[in-house]
Amino acid sequence: MNPERLSLYLVTDPVLSRSRGVEETCRLALEAGVGAVQLRDKSASTRELVRLAVILRDLCGKHGALFIVNDRIDVAMASGADGVHLGQDDMPVFLARKFLGPGAVIGASARSPEEAESAWREGADYIAANLIFPTDTKTDLGEPLGIEAILELKKASPLPLVAIGGINPSNADSVRRAGADGIAVVSSIMAAEDVPEVVRALLKM
Repeated sequence: MNPERLSLYLVTDPVLSRSRGVEETCRLALEAGVGAVQLRDKSASTRELVRLAVILRDLCGKHGALFIVNDRIDVAMASGADGVHLGQDDMPVFLARKFLGPGAVIGASARSPEEAESAWREGADYIAANLIFPTDTKTDLGEPLGIEAILELKKASPLPLVAIGGINPSNADSVRRAGADGIAVVSSIMAAEDVPEVVRALLKM
């Protein structure tokens, strides 16, 4: 995995994309320079997830971007995704690696140095510092970590670190200066009126 692909990482949300839809929003974002897309939809059926995953896999492949599926190892395998992203309540990283093999990209969310170190030792490829700033798209994680946590998590693991949670063009620079290797964005891109404009602004960071 090329860590530079994680510089700007889009996480999908079918509600925020409104009538434009996830596929079209991702197409616009990829054309503007997003390096990774994570399919995240907690309400869709398995059949619908696989259908959309295949579409997004092809879009990402066309633009040389990573395609990751949130949580669902079965959907990742069925669609030929590059890998999965796992939370602390999902399948352990070491077990996911057994299913997906050595070539898959596995990301793991972490909110403490202990979780970051554990993900690294179990074989993850990158860490997501989850949640940096307050956001309506993450309501079950407790208090935001703040940018100070980025350095603590970086010290606990040599893996690339992506920061997520409330990141937008106004604060992305502070996140990068705090040590994040990349930023993961949901609402700033999915709900944007002008997706390419927001992507270009974030890439400048």
